[in-house]
Amino acid sequence: MDSSDNSNSTPAPAAAEAPAPARKPAQPRRKHLKWVIAAVVVVIAAGAGLHYWREGQLYVSTDNGYVQANQAEIAAQVNGPIAKVYVRDQQAVKAGEALFDIDPRNYELALAKAQAQLELARQSASQEGAGIASAEAVLAQRRAEAENARSSNLRTQQLVKSGFLSPSGGEAARTQVMTADAAVKAAEANVAQAKSALGRGGEDNAAVQAATAALNQAQLDLQRTHVVAPTDGVVANFSLQPGSTVMPGVPLFSVISGKDFWVDANFKETELKDIRPGQSAVIKVDMYPDHPFQGVVESLSGGSGAAFSLLPPQNATGNWVKVTQRVPVRVKVQDPDPQHPLRIGTTASVKVRKAE
Repeated sequence: MDSSDNSNSTPAPAAAEAPAPARKPAQPRRKHLKWVIAAVVVVIAAGAGLHYWREGQLYVSTDNGYVQANQAEIAAQVNGPIAKVYVRDQQAVKAGEALFDIDPRNYELALAKAQAQLELARQSASQEGAGIASAEAVLAQRRAEAENARSSNLRTQQLVKSGFLSPSGGEAARTQVMTADAAVKAAEANVAQAKSALGRGGEDNAAVQAATAALNQAQLDLQRTHVVAPTDGVVANFSLQPGSTVMPGVPLFSVISGKDFWVDANFKETELKDIRPGQSAVIKVDMYPDHPFQGVVESLSGGSGAAFSLLPPQNATGNWVKVTQRVPVRVKVQDPDPQHPLRIGTTASVKVRKAE
């Protein structure tokens, strides 16, 4: 009976589940985010445009610039083999620091010879001076003899007039006077000749001065066998070795000065109206993009770069095309930094504040 009751009984209906809450659509939120992003982009673009416009109003700039510095071309001033080398390529040197030596032995011998020649010249001048003194002594003697002959002639002529001497005695006395006068003239000529041969005396003598000049030249040549750096800087393109023979005037290597640097900034010709010497500038070297240098405009070139090229353009042709030219502007680096050494030939950007 229980089973029938169970079979006839119907199960109670389950409780109805509560409906899930409806999700709000995400479209308005996404749309709001897009508007925010668009507004930020517009503000950034406007700020960048305003900055670019302001930069264009206040500054003129170019990225066509190259770092330059003074270069001292080192060349021997005397010839000979290299005896010793003191530096190597890319080494920093100070002014007066030794670079290399040329074998000095030939120049030491030349100096000794010049010293001997000077001594000989001084001796020769001394001898010629003594010759002048001797000629002047002879001249004094001849003048005394001439004076004596004239006095004797006066006495003789008085005796002839008194009849104590014959006329021939008077003629002999006059002849002696003439002979004495001729001897005086000959002695004067000898003195003049001796003085002419000597010229100036002492250290002012021409032969002594010539020997002194030769001695100075020999000393200078010997000094030039020891070559030193003319300025502070860095040795570049150095390849000398002991035993190499050098010739005067032939460039051997360079010393790049570390004192003065500048940038040759090639501005367009249409921008030159806003550039004047003395204007401040900012230099950014590509080697150190995060380390700007301060600069000042020193000068503007007198012509475009094309005007000074090896083969200037020939614009008087039928297929001429107008191209804006660039003119070099020299901008001095005012604050070189040893921690950021500059290298010549490297590229740089220059921004010059426009003239008021």
